[in-house]
Amino acid sequence: MRQGGQRRQVTFADLELRAQGVRLEPLLQFLSEFLDQQLELLELVSRDLRRGLKRPDTGREGLAALQVLRSFVLQRVKNWDLRELRERVADGLTLRVFTGFYADQVPRHQAFHRAFSRLTPETVRKLNEAVVAVAVGLGIEDGSQLRVDTTVVQTNIAFPTDSKLLWDCVRVLTRLSGRVVEHLPQLSGRLHNRTRCARRRMQELQRMSPVKRRTEQVPTYRALIKVTAQVVDNARALLQVAKVARAADALAQRDLQRLSEQLEHYAPLADRVLNQTRLRVLEGEQVSAREKLYSIFEPHTDLIKRGKTNIPVEFGHKVLLAESRRGLITDYQILGGNPADEAQVEPSLQRHRQQFGRVPRVYAADRGFYSGTNVALLSAAGVALESIPQRGGRKTPERAAYEKSRRFKRAQKFRAGIEGRISVLGRGRGMKCCRLRGRAGFEVLVGAAVLANNLLIIARYLEDKNKRRCRLAA
Repeated sequence: MRQGGQRRQVTFADLELRAQGVRLEPLLQFLSEFLDQQLELLELVSRDLRRGLKRPDTGREGLAALQVLRSFVLQRVKNWDLRELRERVADGLTLRVFTGFYADQVPRHQAFHRAFSRLTPETVRKLNEAVVAVAVGLGIEDGSQLRVDTTVVQTNIAFPTDSKLLWDCVRVLTRLSGRVVEHLPQLSGRLHNRTRCARRRMQELQRMSPVKRRTEQVPTYRALIKVTAQVVDNARALLQVAKVARAADALAQRDLQRLSEQLEHYAPLADRVLNQTRLRVLEGEQVSAREKLYSIFEPHTDLIKRGKTNIPVEFGHKVLLAESRRGLITDYQILGGNPADEAQVEPSLQRHRQQFGRVPRVYAADRGFYSGTNVALLSAAGVALESIPQRGGRKTPERAAYEKSRRFKRAQKFRAGIEGRISVLGRGRGMKCCRLRGRAGFEVLVGAAVLANNLLIIARYLEDKNKRRCRLAA
């Protein structure tokens, strides 16, 4: 049974903890008090936990919405993995109080994974929008100043080469085919394990010297492509039989259906890998970055080139962040492909107007966002101070004088603060590399890092406000 946002009944063990004076650290205490007041956030989480359940009010008890939301926030605030999250909560009295477990048994990390996986990107975005709205209501933020920048969040993939991608296709399809044969022993004669041959061809390609590549690379690739194509054809043949065959019992039949769905998912991806390898290696043609497949496990991955010498290419997604003067991230967007930064000025300005009802007084960004059209756009929209350095070309005397002015330089110092925010999100909130699967998981991770950042900003503001009130009272 999903408990929703309801609070659990207090036990004698809980009363004993309170009697012993167990208290949260000040920051977590203010964060806990803030979350207690936001009942609509619990309703959003509860809706996701109950989504898709035929009878959500029956069965064994699951994690409550309060426990899921607080554990979800705590994991991002501390940047723990699920195992460490479970261990820390189980061993720490204060964390038990914060997450709402108190004296109850803390479930295994798989339970946290199942609960977090049910949260949708739309729900996490609504959580962020609600938090920003609360910050505006508290007077923390008024939307008068805005700084924007883009960063790259990497997906959890190895550096993609054609040989490694072909090897991934072979080993995954062979493993899934072997599991199908376990449920349908009559098909054992149709399974041909070619992983040893494919692995040797892949290793030969990885270890080739530049001299050997001139003469041996293409023939070795032909052999690897041939083996991969055979494995794909074999997997499709097993798939056709598995769709109409019946397993021994209901559980085995459900497992067989799941394996069939995975084969249907990976077989077209293997076809894409075969096609792009034939074009690139055998025919010598170029494949555009938008059409390439960089991983069969994270097929949504984009190749990003940002012109950095130490990091020529990155694999993941470009993320746009818009931050206020208080450090709140008021807007985040996961961009498709590798669009130019200058194309993001108008959309970010429109979203800010929808959120706050007016354009910011100060709009600051780096030179990647500059264009004459954007400068005219910001001026026409009513932005009082545009601070985007000109990129390339000869500056007019008016523009040169404007960029040397004190207010422009002050706005650029304000803009530099978002670089530190990006660093904190990457190192301290786990946004550097996404380990969640799929595009939806990617969006949830980015949204969770932003949510943790915004909640901490609000908690610190409330803590400082309380300290000032105590000083005045003294």
